[in-house]
Amino acid sequence: MLRAVYKSTMIKRRQFLKQVAKAGILAGAGGPLGGCTHGRLGGRRTERPNIIFILADDLGYGDLGCYGQKTIKTPNLDKMAAGGMRFTQHYAGSTVCAPSRCSLLTGLHTGHCTIRDNDRVLLRDQDVTVAEFLRGAGYATGAIGKWGLGHPPPPGDPRRHGFDYFFGYLSMVHAHNYYPEFLWKNEKKFPLRNTVEYVRPDRPDHLGGFSTDKVDYSHDIFTNRALEFLDDNRSGPFFLYLAYTIPHANNEGGRATGNGMEVPDYGIYADKDWPEPQKGHAAMITRMDRDIGRLFDRLKALGIDENTIVFFSSDNGPHREGGAAPAFFESSGPLRGFKRDLYEGGIRVPFMARWPGRIAAGSVSNHISAFWDFLPTACGLAGVAAPRNTDGISIVPELVGGGRHQAEHQYLYWEFKSTRAVRAGRWKAVLPDIKKDPAAALELYDLSGDIAERRNVAASHPDAAARLAGYIEAAHVKAAGDVRP
Repeated sequence: MLRAVYKSTMIKRRQFLKQVAKAGILAGAGGPLGGCTHGRLGGRRTERPNIIFILADDLGYGDLGCYGQKTIKTPNLDKMAAGGMRFTQHYAGSTVCAPSRCSLLTGLHTGHCTIRDNDRVLLRDQDVTVAEFLRGAGYATGAIGKWGLGHPPPPGDPRRHGFDYFFGYLSMVHAHNYYPEFLWKNEKKFPLRNTVEYVRPDRPDHLGGFSTDKVDYSHDIFTNRALEFLDDNRSGPFFLYLAYTIPHANNEGGRATGNGMEVPDYGIYADKDWPEPQKGHAAMITRMDRDIGRLFDRLKALGIDENTIVFFSSDNGPHREGGAAPAFFESSGPLRGFKRDLYEGGIRVPFMARWPGRIAAGSVSNHISAFWDFLPTACGLAGVAAPRNTDGISIVPELVGGGRHQAEHQYLYWEFKSTRAVRAGRWKAVLPDIKKDPAAALELYDLSGDIAERRNVAASHPDAAARLAGYIEAAHVKAAGDVRP
């Protein structure tokens, strides 16, 4: 029943949610936390937690101290890892921002979700987000930072998809500039004191540019708005999606000046004998770390720290734009590749979860998981059943149950343009760009002994290669309006 409801293009969102409620999805039955207000979690009776998901933009697997970074200082995120669970095999939804965010919010991988590239495809009415499920369960919902789902989204787009409150950038190109002339507050422009030179003044929807008068730094404003959201919703339950733009480059500024790593100051890195973009890259990450520490301090001050689960991740691997050089800080860690690759460096990302008294401090998980797991996980935490057609699996048992009864994926799947990849247990397969080379051969890697994907073993393991090729074939469903193979 639910599958038919979900796929029907004739049903508007409000009608959809009404039918979903009738099907028991929003009734609070069957979720790991049980009923609507209280439930049992790991044998303990608990209120439904507040949920915060903090998303960095183009932060690499190796950019944090707790993931092996030796130079960039991230004491608050390292403390988050020490106080919660750090995942070693977690994957973004894609290797670029828009499809990755689509996967995170809709619980579908890029073989099924609507947005699969950074292009002009937008979320549809029938694409139901995690925010809609949580709002239907009584959560206050807020999105702060970068929306970036397709280009250009219309004013109010986040509020059409489950968020009561939105503050930030709608367009991914607008989000390149850390000193914009305006941001969006719900459906209205919120003016800032910056002066911007636009690279396409003939295209008012483009909004790509760089500031010639830098006053208001968007990241700082996002942090202040997030703190206000916590204050306003302290009685809970709430869901805050805090999508920072750090450490994404201002691509247009980088082309104009050679340094697109915009930050008010270089802080503790000012005197380093480094190229300017590398100083900016490090300073941006440390600034974000500082402000995440402020968020944790506010949770404690409000007395809601122990009833709030905080997730942190990145939308894809590190970039090499705006003068940034992933090799300088070994931002990919031990992994091959970076942003726009479907090798591990482009899609394996930091992922941590902290919930005092519920998630064991200092725990490390090797569970293989991905962005599309967040929707069923959040539904489970809120005590509502997830949709049956999600590609995700709730990781609540991994988070709070020591991994007992944790279901596992048969495989994870990604596609970007004409490249495909799949992960199944120890095996990882990459099918190179089939549009450029229809005869491209599938590559197979054994990640149990080759995390850097240096040795293609397809010829010596033909059965595994054939099995993963079958998963690639099965996982791709042509998107609406997609004319590609």
